[in-house]
Amino acid sequence: MLATNILVLYYSRHGATRRLAELIAEGVESVPHCQATMRTVPDVSAVSEATENAIPDQGSPYAEYADLAECDGLALGSPTRFGNMTSAMKYFWDGSTAQWLSGALAGKPASVFTSTGSLHGGQETTLLSMMLPLLHHGMLVMGLPYSLPELSSTTTGGTPYGVSHLAGDRGQHPISREEQHLAIAQGVRLAKIAQQLKNPA
Repeated sequence: MLATNILVLYYSRHGATRRLAELIAEGVESVPHCQATMRTVPDVSAVSEATENAIPDQGSPYAEYADLAECDGLALGSPTRFGNMTSAMKYFWDGSTAQWLSGALAGKPASVFTSTGSLHGGQETTLLSMMLPLLHHGMLVMGLPYSLPELSSTTTGGTPYGVSHLAGDRGQHPISREEQHLAIAQGVRLAKIAQQLKNPA
């Protein structure tokens, strides 16, 4: 069986979205013959002279567009910014025209995840906003099924559109047990679907 590579691409300012990414990667790597490649994106600034270091101070390496072509599936995560993905993540996707033209992601499965400061701070709209470029790239976007009991019992994050986390306005809330289970389950589901598409019977 050919190894399956899942790209876990995220942006995280205070660490909550990165922790969700790590849990999704854990789920991916619990599936035999599947591996997770974790990548992030640099900050963007309204000051044109401002640039980020070529290597992040902490966390995952920066994504390159070649990562999109090389992956068999994608988990995409961003904190919520006014009900939308962050400008840093949108900037990355705005630069992916060459991959769109070549169909580098067409037919590959994808899922999305987010963290928010408040319970009604736009979790679902942020997840939907991240789905849009993936659909334009021809990806097969998947969510979480209600057969996962945590989706019905959670009082923090969840959603059938993808796992989410309620971080609190100061990032004071740890990832709940339900959120952890959903993140791992999302990684498992994405890896299994990617594996089946890469290795059809």
